[in-house]
Amino acid sequence: MRAIIVEDEIPAREELEYLIEEYSEIEITNCFDDGLDVLKFLQEHDTDAIFLDINIPSLDGMLLASTISKFTKRPYIVFTTAYKEHAAQAFELEAFDYILKPYDEKRIASVLVRLESAYKRDHLPAADLPDKNQKQPVPEGEAQPKPTNRINLKKNDKIIVTDIHDIYYAEAREKVTLVYTQKEEYTMPMSISEFHALLPDDLFYRCHRSYTVNLTKIREIVPWFNQTYMLRLKDLSAEIPVSRSKVKGFRQIMQL
Repeated sequence: MRAIIVEDEIPAREELEYLIEEYSEIEITNCFDDGLDVLKFLQEHDTDAIFLDINIPSLDGMLLASTISKFTKRPYIVFTTAYKEHAAQAFELEAFDYILKPYDEKRIASVLVRLESAYKRDHLPAADLPDKNQKQPVPEGEAQPKPTNRINLKKNDKIIVTDIHDIYYAEAREKVTLVYTQKEEYTMPMSISEFHALLPDDLFYRCHRSYTVNLTKIREIVPWFNQTYMLRLKDLSAEIPVSRSKVKGFRQIMQL
């Protein structure tokens, strides 16, 4: 599930982005501080949800939401506001929900759970929804799938069969994921969440909403601001961030 944040106050935007990353699997693809920029973006890009501040420049959140409500494919809208009196108007526009400032962590966590559930309900056929209490039978004569160390990567319309151990890291880039080996760059037509799901958990770590990294390729762990880290890799000049929400898990894995 992909979302954008529309908020012109940087501290509020960073806090909301952190909480979304902490309490959900929602991928924040872009952040905006101007309503007209959002409209331009939506003309060329699809998004599943918008976390929308009401008081923004150029085109306020209510007018923007009113315009979006006329779209054929409408994203879920979660308003963020410091004024409780906007709630009634928000629901008149069929907003999914609203969040009051200053943010309440439990309230946001609850909204995110319901938002992800609504997305799955609305976008997956009932037959495709997983039943966690029921094991899926293996068709007669069909063997259980075996783990593989190979993955198909794409470059210039070619499919390159690649050893998973050769991947150094992957980076989200709008609607695609860029995958890096020591000498090559590949473009995968999927979100980084989808790509990360193809990788073995004991080898790769989702260290940031926009990055997944091969733990065996880490050369140096550099302390960064807000008690986070920057990762330097073997053979490459790239530096990979570890976000605040991923620091605890990273420390456990790396025994820091």
